[in-house]
Amino acid sequence: MAGLSYDKLSAEEMSAELATVGEWSVVDGALTKEFKFEKYKDGLVFGVAVGYAADELNHHPDLLIGYGVVRVSLVTHDAGGGLTAYDFEFARRVDRLGR
Repeated sequence: MAGLSYDKLSAEEMSAELATVGEWSVVDGALTKEFKFEKYKDGLVFGVAVGYAADELNHHPDLLIGYGVVRVSLVTHDAGGGLTAYDFEFARRVDRLGR
């Protein structure tokens, strides 16, 4: 993963990265987005796909799977709970899965 690091982003870097990930926002220090689904099983399948993508990047989000909604939250624990380039790269990958 050339160009990716677990270094905590500065406020300026984080603002620049946020502009690249559309509907994601920072909630309680975590990069977060909710994905809507018509059926519970569709959200569950999406959650499994996110899990596979997480293992591929070796960067694991918190997932909350509810009826018709999956919330994905990202934070880099190795960066003291901050956001890193890995969080934003993973957000872009998750967005591609949610289409």
